[in-house]
Amino acid sequence: MNKPYVTAIIVAAGQGTRMKAGVNKQYLLLQGKPILAHTIQVFERCELIHEVIVVVGKNEKLKCLQEIIRPYGYEKVKRIVIGGDTRQQSMYNGLKAVTPHTDIVITHDGARPLIHQEILKKSIQETQIHKATIVGVPVKDTIKMINENGFVHTTPKRDLVWIVQTPQSFSYGLIIEAHERAYKESFIGTDDATLVERIGHPIKIIKGEYDNIKITTPEDLIMAEAILNIQR
Repeated sequence: MNKPYVTAIIVAAGQGTRMKAGVNKQYLLLQGKPILAHTIQVFERCELIHEVIVVVGKNEKLKCLQEIIRPYGYEKVKRIVIGGDTRQQSMYNGLKAVTPHTDIVITHDGARPLIHQEILKKSIQETQIHKATIVGVPVKDTIKMINENGFVHTTPKRDLVWIVQTPQSFSYGLIIEAHERAYKESFIGTDDATLVERIGHPIKIIKGEYDNIKITTPEDLIMAEAILNIQR
């Protein structure tokens, strides 16, 4: 199997209002380094990834360049793209900026800095086979489905319910088709996989790690610090 050209798109355009920090959470420090810098570093070090595109907020392109890309010398970051009003719009902007001969796109949240190298590699390898893969973990708790009145409707089998994370990986042709159709039909999904699902393509799930958390609240930042200390 030929080695594919892989582009990573890291979306860092959210405002992070739940963090209540007054700035985009991507620039908050995690053990002395911006969260986004931690995230990019994982992709920078992965030998299977050829280029990285970072999608940022409307007024943050220079900030990202001056505070993250240049100080840490990330060579794989080829473009910084301005995002849209939603994550889906931001990802679509990133997809339109990839190198034309890209085979696989791997999408990731900028505020998810603890992704493991092994998961990145497995995602790319499985995408060569299945064209669409996502990372997730099985739920630990019992899940209840409720009705509109707040009463339990049903209890799904726990071994069939997974919490979805990023990265999510797709063949470029598949993910750009899914986004273009969603755009034309004014459909908004909660993640990239949802857009691929609705055009009928099966998606392979890869078991990830529970410590691949998304930093959304102040408590998450404390947890991320603890995870990094354990890893080191």
